[in-house]
Amino acid sequence: MQHIFKQGTDQNKPVLLLLHGTGGNEHSLLQLAEIIDPTAPVLSVRGNVLENGMPRFFKRLAEGIFDEEDLIFRTNELNTFLDEAAIKYEFNRQNIMAIGYSNGANIAASLLFHYETAIKGAILHHPMVPRRGIQLPNLAGTHVFIAAGTNDPICPQQESVELQALLEEANASVVMYWDNHGHQLTMGEVQAAKEWYEHL
Repeated sequence: MQHIFKQGTDQNKPVLLLLHGTGGNEHSLLQLAEIIDPTAPVLSVRGNVLENGMPRFFKRLAEGIFDEEDLIFRTNELNTFLDEAAIKYEFNRQNIMAIGYSNGANIAASLLFHYETAIKGAILHHPMVPRRGIQLPNLAGTHVFIAAGTNDPICPQQESVELQALLEEANASVVMYWDNHGHQLTMGEVQAAKEWYEHL
């Protein structure tokens, strides 16, 4: 997978796994990592799927309707890539914090839904429920921050509420932040995510 890796100045910090939204790339969220933790190592990945020329992490059938088969395949692909990257760049595979926006938040949530130890935590900006009707792994010790917009036309409030409930049922520790905006990434939610991260 096309990516950028930055060593960071503090090797004890979690590796910040950056996962962009539709049409983004491995450069899109680098500024976000700088705000959250400028000392942490960064692994920023570009999705392998193209939708009308725009990079994504998995296919969708329509707005808000995921191609479940592709989602499972791409989640596995990303998890395998993380295994390989940990060896190549010599970082702790058990110490990854995902930061995803929109489509990137959905693939990060999918990692949580499918693998007990893929990531130790996640900051999810405007995520949806990746899959329904499956048994989640035991996510005890996993910390998740969800940022959602009360007027988000792409990601209805109910999606975020349901995602929080499913993660908590799987024993994850979840904090929800509501912003009075739409689907865009706001400075308010980024600052709230930073405060949450600093108190872990």
